[in-house]
Amino acid sequence: MLTAFARAFRTPDLRKKLLFTLAIIVVYRVGTHVPIPGVDYKAVQQCMDEASANQGLFGLVNMFSGGALLQITIFALGIMPYITASIILQLLTVVIPRLEALKKEGQAGTAKITQYTRYLTVALAILQGTGLVATARSGALFSGCPVAGQIVPDQAIFTTITMVICMTAGTAVVMWLGELITDRGIGNGMSILMFISIAATFPSALWAIKKQGTLAGGWIEFGTVILVGLVMVALVVFVEQAQRRIPVQYAKRMIGRRSYGGTSTYIPLKVNQAGVIPVIFASSLLYIPALVAQFAGGKSGWKTWVEQNLTKGDHPIYITMYFLLIVFFAFFYVAISFNPEEVADNMKKYGGFIPGIRAGRPTAEYLSYVLNRITWPGSLYLGLIALVPTMALVGFGASQNFPFGGTSILIIVGVGLETVKQIESQLQQRNYEGFLR
Repeated sequence: MLTAFARAFRTPDLRKKLLFTLAIIVVYRVGTHVPIPGVDYKAVQQCMDEASANQGLFGLVNMFSGGALLQITIFALGIMPYITASIILQLLTVVIPRLEALKKEGQAGTAKITQYTRYLTVALAILQGTGLVATARSGALFSGCPVAGQIVPDQAIFTTITMVICMTAGTAVVMWLGELITDRGIGNGMSILMFISIAATFPSALWAIKKQGTLAGGWIEFGTVILVGLVMVALVVFVEQAQRRIPVQYAKRMIGRRSYGGTSTYIPLKVNQAGVIPVIFASSLLYIPALVAQFAGGKSGWKTWVEQNLTKGDHPIYITMYFLLIVFFAFFYVAISFNPEEVADNMKKYGGFIPGIRAGRPTAEYLSYVLNRITWPGSLYLGLIALVPTMALVGFGASQNFPFGGTSILIIVGVGLETVKQIESQLQQRNYEGFLR
């Protein structure tokens, strides 16, 4: 990986792309520290200093924003509205025929879906920004902080609208920065911004582990966490690269005097076909009851049960529900993202077949059978990756959204592997020597 980056910096046009990407990252990180108008920055910092390691309901979103959410900056919402909008549009593509037709139109249809994603991102940013401002005004953003109610001293309607507009504009700027990296940088812009947001929380989280440690001044706990993180990264890299290759043979066809086809290839089915999406879905769904209970008044029985069982990451009921939801969403997402019948029809149209399997419906049934078989270990792997670091790091005082947790590792490893592959592919295009030297 380091060799690929060194070769990229020696290539002039790739060096420009890498430097442009680094400049966009610097702008993004600066924006995560610029507070929006109407916020008492001193009160926010005081609550941040007094907050415990577990950031509660907003820990996951704060991680995706690079720590900007709890500081209520212009990039407080970060990339999360765009991720949510992209997932919603991807799910609706299966349900709405118009979106499915646009997806099949190629580049023009993809551009239209991207435009819809932008509109939905702005709408979600307005909704989430309003919820964040309301939470900050009520003092629920930092539960237990004595000055939490003074974070927004002026609660006039004009101030509230200004704060929501600033956060919505910040989300639009983040979306624009990600598209700039995709167009003029090294590509995969939104994923790189997500990678930077998570990686930015590493130093503070690791140092918090060191300060809370008691063995050798906290250095033993610090080293243990680093070692556990490296082992988990190696495991994730191994499984993320694993795939089931289904061989496909294309029959020869004579068109005029020329022969076409007759080649052999394969369909790569990854063990973790769903990626990190099931973990995000499960986390978001488990946050809904706790969020409703936080804003509900009184002391009803359901509210007490939710606060006792669904707000702590190390509670047995929370762990069980989290694991089952991850497994369910893994199968659900694979079912809507991979259509065996469509793949079988395309193979039949171009004269392809799986050796030993008849074309058409038997091929679709075989693909569905193989996909279900490999989704089981993939879903169990996702559940274990999401839970094992959490339970292992509880003894070190880490939060459930610690950077070496399951969601962080899956995103960082996935984005890192994809970025390195893109750089290597661009290097091969520029350094390809061909047959004649």
